[in-house]
Amino acid sequence: MGSAGRLGGVVALVTGGGSGIGRAVCVRLARDGARVAVADRDGGWAGEVREGLSPTPPPLHAAFAVDVASQDSVDAMVARVQDHFGTPPSICVTCAGVTRDEFLLRLPHNHFDEVLSVNLKGTFLVTQAVARAMVAVGAARGSIVHVGSIVGKVGNVGQANYAASKSGVEGLMRSCAKELGRFGIRCNAVLPGFIRTPMTARVPSKVIGKFAALVPMGRLGQPEEVADVCAFLASEDSAYITGASVEVTALLRERLTSQPNHLIGSLTDCSRAT
Repeated sequence: MGSAGRLGGVVALVTGGGSGIGRAVCVRLARDGARVAVADRDGGWAGEVREGLSPTPPPLHAAFAVDVASQDSVDAMVARVQDHFGTPPSICVTCAGVTRDEFLLRLPHNHFDEVLSVNLKGTFLVTQAVARAMVAVGAARGSIVHVGSIVGKVGNVGQANYAASKSGVEGLMRSCAKELGRFGIRCNAVLPGFIRTPMTARVPSKVIGKFAALVPMGRLGQPEEVADVCAFLASEDSAYITGASVEVTALLRERLTSQPNHLIGSLTDCSRAT
């Protein structure tokens, strides 16, 4: 491996890596010694993140533009990752996602399709392509981490499309865990709650304060705190964990299910469409 850290030398692919939680995941994995493939629909953002990562032995970190909703784009991206590093990724963290919020009675069909296409189909396409590449080279082990959302568990007013997509991501994860375990590939999910991201920066401070009051710890989470959990699930520190969903919410279950949550989706991370 030749690099310090618990992920020394391992190749890690992060989709949605250009901003929000995805960016924080890239930084954390690089700090743990991984060689990071930063993938985002905006190649410029991906390049900026790559430039800021801690150095590793050659081949260095790399940036890739990808549309996760397109099979051709995903397949080409995974092939480029393998060509650059000389091996497919053995860690994959899927952070790409979009929101198109509207009340159910007014939700345009194309907005439903777009969210499902990126958040759910995109996660499937990336998972399938990476798993196929891992199996093809006979990788002894691998870890796939899906970034879902607590909205997928509790639902949310104005987010029927987003909630459905994130609930689907959990179901996909569990099925992948059952199918891929025999190849030594683990699959888990992280479900963020109220996290400070570029999206929450647009929410009025008064509203942020109300949501912070719902959290026993009295504050919103940071992207880095979600990234810490992703790094744990990516590493061999979680070698006997698969098919699990880890909630990163700092919320008590009863408060999570009973509070008026009409803005919860605005406070969960959903990195820009990538």
